Amino acid sequence: MEVTLREVRDTDLPVLFAQMNDPEGIRMAAFTAKDPADSAHFHAHWVRIRHDPDVITRTVVGEGGEIVGHAGVFGPPHEREVTYWIGRQYWGRGAATATLRALLDLAPDRPLHARAAADNVGSVRVLEKCGFVVTGSDRGFANGRGEEVDELLFTRHG
Repeated sequence: MEVTLREVRDTDLPVLFAQMNDPEGIRMAAFTAKDPADSAHFHAHWVRIRHDPDVITRTVVGEGGEIVGHAGVFGPPHEREVTYWIGRQYWGRGAATATLRALLDLAPDRPLHARAAADNVGSVRVLEKCGFVVTGSDRGFANGRGEEVDELLFTRHG
């Protein structure tokens, strides 16, 4: 699937909010907001990150102009981390891989880091296809599952 990344618009936020409240998406991502349905918190978060010059955040747009998800890069130098969320209706179509590849072009910082729930096979595959390698593991409380979950830590140097 071909995607483009563009600046986040206010009109994107209702779609992104709905995507981030999909129960299966929450379960797969695992490490989500404490209450993804808290609209005020969601909007305050997006105001903050959209105005932070150290954060790259983009809306992912599909071939027909539909909002596929969002992606971003955040964190201090040498600890920069990538993140992405793809709407469930686009899973399995190459959207996440295309998104991450486009994001890597926007973010020249290296190394870049990423995290994924260890059992999130789709995200693990996407990260590996895009040159990230597993550099560690962790275990932490995942709001999206209400329990402790194993997590893989990834790094991309080149």
